[in-house]
Amino acid sequence: MKVMAGIDLHSNNAMCGLMDMQGKRLAHKKVECELAQVLKVFAPYQKQIDTVAVESTYNWYWLVDGLMDHGYKVALANPAQIDQYDGLKHTDDKSDVFFLTELLRLGILPTGYIYDRQTRPVRDLLRRRLSLVRQRTALILSFKNLHVRNTGVELGLARVKSLGVSEGKNLFEHPCDRLIAQEQLTLMRQLDQSIDRIEKAVLKVVEALPCYRRLQTIPGIGMILGLTITLETGEVNRFATAGDYASYCRCVKSQRLSNQKSKGKNNRKCGNQYLAWAFVEAANCALRSDAQCRKFYERKKTQRNGIVGIKALACKLSKAAWHIMSRGVDFQSGQMFGGRT
Repeated sequence: MKVMAGIDLHSNNAMCGLMDMQGKRLAHKKVECELAQVLKVFAPYQKQIDTVAVESTYNWYWLVDGLMDHGYKVALANPAQIDQYDGLKHTDDKSDVFFLTELLRLGILPTGYIYDRQTRPVRDLLRRRLSLVRQRTALILSFKNLHVRNTGVELGLARVKSLGVSEGKNLFEHPCDRLIAQEQLTLMRQLDQSIDRIEKAVLKVVEALPCYRRLQTIPGIGMILGLTITLETGEVNRFATAGDYASYCRCVKSQRLSNQKSKGKNNRKCGNQYLAWAFVEAANCALRSDAQCRKFYERKKTQRNGIVGIKALACKLSKAAWHIMSRGVDFQSGQMFGGRT
């Protein structure tokens, strides 16, 4: 007898449920977020369990990896694509977990991507770098604001980055201003060192991948964006077409039409926020370095506006990246623009 299992995962507990192929509910139990307790629930049916559906919450790593280590086949359920009937009078964790198993039994469960566990920490490390960069930017802006408020003179970005702690402190007269300037510059330099260490650690792993070097042949994509696109994409073969990849990068317009009329909006946040950021950044950089990209952007800007122009160019670059990663070739401008810019 084949059995399907599901887990409705929360921050402090997990509701486990089991169902046979006829839709009969065999068992359910809520346990703490401990792998041993989850395995104990599944133990009587271990040989019959075909697949375990795990809801893709922020804390799924430990559970999915642990189940796979114990020989279970795991499907990562995509909650953004799973909606129960709105007219239900009562739902709870029990109904949620059996809804997952029912979709799994019928073969219609929307699933997400289980990233390779050896590379996953490298990807997450690069994400933390972005958080540190934002903290450093906030400190730089605060320091510039402090200076212009007290002196009426605005410091340039390069000047702030080059300031030593003692030199920056001496720009102010009041002891309190001197103290905050000293602390902000100290934190900036510490963040500089942390960001540099992270970049070196990530680059050491990723630079051996062939797609990383090829991605940097695309206008606007340098080291950091190349690292981001490589790690956030994972296995590019999971995207059947360039359009599918562009959609995952949030470069495709979200709309819902019926008879050429708008009937609301779909979920604009479906996809990868880090790839969305990377290709918009690449588009902005490409404007300054590539004549064809700039010409394409100006045409789109004239038709609509600058924001649409940037997003259109980002979409072009994301499709070019898909072709490069899936086919193992370098960037060719003529193919991206099709002889027309």
